[in-house]
Amino acid sequence: MSAPPDRVEEVCDRPERWEVVDSAEAFRGRIVGVRVDRVRMRGAAGPEVVAREVVTHPGSVGVVAIDADDRVLMIRQYRHPVGRLLWEVPAGLRDVPGEALRDLAARELLEEAGYRAERWHTLVDVFPSPGMADERIRVFLARGLTEVPPEEIDFERVHEEADMPVAWVPLEEAVAKVLGGEIHNALAVNGILAAWAARARGWSGLRPPDAPEE
Repeated sequence: MSAPPDRVEEVCDRPERWEVVDSAEAFRGRIVGVRVDRVRMRGAAGPEVVAREVVTHPGSVGVVAIDADDRVLMIRQYRHPVGRLLWEVPAGLRDVPGEALRDLAARELLEEAGYRAERWHTLVDVFPSPGMADERIRVFLARGLTEVPPEEIDFERVHEEADMPVAWVPLEEAVAKVLGGEIHNALAVNGILAAWAARARGWSGLRPPDAPEE
């Protein structure tokens, strides 16, 4: 067993890659895939090779947009795997090669909610399900919002996005809904709580929108 860190400063996620003896793709879909890695790991009697299924995902971004009255912009979307209408924040897949994450976030804020923002910061970085998937999410904080007329938005909402009502929720009430089990989307939960904590610090210490992903 590894020794525990001596200082709080040492409690920081870091890259690590154990030996993969072999790897095989089991499934490839339109967005996600599944591969099976055989990884050499530590065991009570010495190293042993075990199989680990990995869901591959291109990654995504989310936007916590907050207006001058400290209200969070939220949208409602049908999510088939969980069989629910979920209240979320604007978000999207990293599906355009080479697109800057802030530009992707701005595009999703415009297409899904009809707003542009003047001020952007990196709010929080999340691995939503690291035990089974490699998906990575960056959540941005967007402020200085301006509504864009629908006729200026060159985007057609279809399928799950065809009917997405927008609601403005005071930040404190959004936090209460998260803690009360009324909001379940992981990206929204992380973003709302991170925004609440950031506001308590006077919005100081936030990373720039182009901060590297560690």
